[in-house]
Amino acid sequence: MLLRDFVASARRDLSGLYPEDEARSIVSVLCCELLCVKDYTHIIEPGYIIPDDKYGRLSASLERLKDSEPLQYVLGYADFYGFRFRVTPDVLIPRPETELLCDEAISWMSGIDRPSVLDLCTGSGCIAWTLALSVKGAEVVAVDISDAALSVASGQDFPDCGDRVKPEFVRYDVLEGADGFISPMTGNGEFDVIVSNPPYVRISEKELMRNNVLDYEPGLALFVQDEDPLVFYRAVCDFALKRLRDGGFGIVEINEAFGDATAEIFSSAGFSSVEILKDFGAKNRLVRFRK
Repeated sequence: MLLRDFVASARRDLSGLYPEDEARSIVSVLCCELLCVKDYTHIIEPGYIIPDDKYGRLSASLERLKDSEPLQYVLGYADFYGFRFRVTPDVLIPRPETELLCDEAISWMSGIDRPSVLDLCTGSGCIAWTLALSVKGAEVVAVDISDAALSVASGQDFPDCGDRVKPEFVRYDVLEGADGFISPMTGNGEFDVIVSNPPYVRISEKELMRNNVLDYEPGLALFVQDEDPLVFYRAVCDFALKRLRDGGFGIVEINEAFGDATAEIFSSAGFSSVEILKDFGAKNRLVRFRK
């Protein structure tokens, strides 16, 4: 089959699921990754024939995409902060907005010798690994309730990490609070930085979401009850009160609808420099604070 014909057909197949530009991008990435071609090969080489030994996987991957499965799960990885992370339906797909959280944390950590970091609700481990790989000497402990997610996070492979310290991954329910948590690095001690991208999407917001999220990404990592949408932020606040050192830094990703309410949790608990930060689309996305 000619590559140009496959590209044209695949774009049509996905046009009902995604906006035109997004469908075009998905098909381009799929072909580039599975065929090792350029995103313009089908244009400058109109006679390029898809090799028989690669067509089967390419066709099967397109069928999965047509069922609304996210491209990252089809390929088995997602790129985040310049690193490539293995992803499965057991973990959320890392998103660009979360890179802003890493930017803020790395900026703070760069002024600390061997900073200690606690990542709550780690999922794929994208935040924990990014901070560990980006800041020399950083010691990162990452927590999640899901054994399946921890398996993905701890199994990330970065062979060229040099002298960076691999994060420690621990199973723990953050909603049980800080008192029962024992860190493999600090024991009952304190951390310089606490970060979290916890579940924050209300059940009532499901109707606003695409099928590629609802049908494939883990609800455990996404949703909270409408009656108590800030439950995880109160838990993070408890950890910050009890396990963040004086002068330490914290930052959390938030539901844009609850910027003020989330910030108030930390302000009312006595934290200073509490600030709401916006994302690329000028939406409330992060709350940062100091102890």
